Amino acid sequence: GMGAYSPLPIEPKTMKFIDEVIVKPTIWALGDNDIIYQGVLYCGLMITSNGPKVLEYNCRFGDPEAQVILPLIQTDFMTLLLATRRRELHGVELKLQDKYAVCVILASKGYPQAYEKGFPITIKARESKELAIFHAGTIYKDGEFLTNGGRVLGVTSLDKTLRSARSKAYKAIKKIHFENMHYRKDIGAVALKKMRRKSG
Repeated sequence: GMGAYSPLPIEPKTMKFIDEVIVKPTIWALGDNDIIYQGVLYCGLMITSNGPKVLEYNCRFGDPEAQVILPLIQTDFMTLLLATRRRELHGVELKLQDKYAVCVILASKGYPQAYEKGFPITIKARESKELAIFHAGTIYKDGEFLTNGGRVLGVTSLDKTLRSARSKAYKAIKKIHFENMHYRKDIGAVALKKMRRKSG
């Protein structure tokens, strides 16, 4: 993916459908087949005109979805991991920040097809509690970071509103450069339109 945002403006009835028709039956099916699974189970879904559809399952976090989910978790992450291992998740309260997170992927020109590598990366944006720059397709060589993949960096910003989190991410991107850098300029835009329609 070329970006992500969280939380999503999904109707409660849609979330209920996802929980009752997709998530719970998946977990029950694992048990019915004597599969003891402990870890992350990522359901890749698409909301269509005919309702939510499953695209894939992964035994890992989604990328870049993890970059907007993990920063919002207030509960100590190691506590969650250990509780998962010990089968004690029922005793842990998952606390989330009351914020939005937006991640924009900076990619090499040509991705997902052929692309060049080895371009120096300049980062003048300052990271903070509400701005993180995640390295993906990079390599550190001779004292500098160089591009080394299709998806090079993930710029993630947190703020009280989706609009401000989005604005902060794109503002930070203006302070990052590498040759043939490209990115989508519409991450979170559809959600903002939906939210405006609801409030207006």
